[in-house]
Amino acid sequence: MADEYGLIEKSKIMDGARIKRAVSRLASEIVEENHGAKDLYIVGIRRRGVPIAERIRDKIEELEGEKPLYGIIDITLYRDDLSTVGANPIVNRTELDTDIENKKIILVDDVLFTGRTIRAALDQLMDFGRPNRVQLPF
Repeated sequence: MADEYGLIEKSKIMDGARIKRAVSRLASEIVEENHGAKDLYIVGIRRRGVPIAERIRDKIEELEGEKPLYGIIDITLYRDDLSTVGANPIVNRTELDTDIENKKIILVDDVLFTGRTIRAALDQLMDFGRPNRVQLPF
């Protein structure tokens, strides 16, 4: 059964209460590190980074009283293993509705392992402008 973000549970690493605490902690650390929410731009990497980014954005709004900028990127065409994805990869829309120039980008994905996804996301972000800085919330 899918949750409110459309995700289906395969296995459980953290229960709901632990996830809420982790998101609260991440949002608090982001706000503290950046001295508030000014110029923050929360960017979720499609697919599984998006719901986490939305939760972080909502928590920052709770903490600061202002909603940070928010966007979604699809890195499919920026992957270094695109040839193994298939002849016709499914590419979803990147939604960066506001200029990223001089913004503090918080790049969110569900897992960090080899860094290949983050590298692809950084490549794509640079095609949209030059942010002030890019941070990973983990």
